[in-house]
Amino acid sequence: MSTSETSGLVTDIAGLHDHVGAHLGYTEWREMDQDRVNQFADVTEDHQFIHVDVERAKQTPFGGTIAHGYLTLSLAAPIAMQLLDVTDVKVGINYGLDKVRFPAPLRVGAEWRGGVEIISVDEVSGGVQVKFRTTVEVKDSEKPAMVAECLVRMYG
Repeated sequence: MSTSETSGLVTDIAGLHDHVGAHLGYTEWREMDQDRVNQFADVTEDHQFIHVDVERAKQTPFGGTIAHGYLTLSLAAPIAMQLLDVTDVKVGINYGLDKVRFPAPLRVGAEWRGGVEIISVDEVSGGVQVKFRTTVEVKDSEKPAMVAECLVRMYG
């Protein structure tokens, strides 16, 4: 894992093409806390003990509670918004995902950060479709908690 920090990219829609293959940097390190995991469990009605029962989760191979995979995935949008500012976009929509993997858990109490790489930019009617590789890294972990290929459509 790289430890370099950058501030992201500011560009317009036309300029996105020039940044295919570019890594936009990383967000700041943040801690995953139990309150956030509990709130996500309430919203999604997924109260599996590995996420919400701190004492019972201590008996698992993870040694404590972990964030839901879908909670980790939901971090992709704010990570991208922090690292990319497309100045002439009037609206951007989540178009879907091509591939998502959760190679390692995001343990409660662990520090994480997000990184973004632009994989492709393709023309669509009225705008562009951008494919990002978004990664959630965990401090002191050899494997990331998530790697996702996210599709976003941007319209100017």
